[in-house]
Amino acid sequence: MTQTELLSLPVSFPLETANRALSLGRTTGYDLAKRGQYPVPVLRFGNAYRVTRADLLRVLGIQDGRSAEVA
Repeated sequence: MTQTELLSLPVSFPLETANRALSLGRTTGYDLAKRGQYPVPVLRFGNAYRVTRADLLRVLGIQDGRSAEVA
C-alpha cells in the first residue's frame, strides 16, 4: 500500500487490510492475531478482527497529519 492509501484508511478497518499493509498473508495474519502476536494491536469483535489506523501508522513509522496536538 502507498502512504497515500494508508493515510486515507478509515479510523478502523478489517484485519485483511492491515495484512496487506504489512505484507502478511491471510493465514499468517489471522494466526498471529489469534496468538496475540500480531505486530499491531488488534480489536476483536466476536469473530471479527479490526485494526485502527493510528496503531498501524505508528508501527509503520508514518505520521498522520490529520491529528492535532491539544495543549
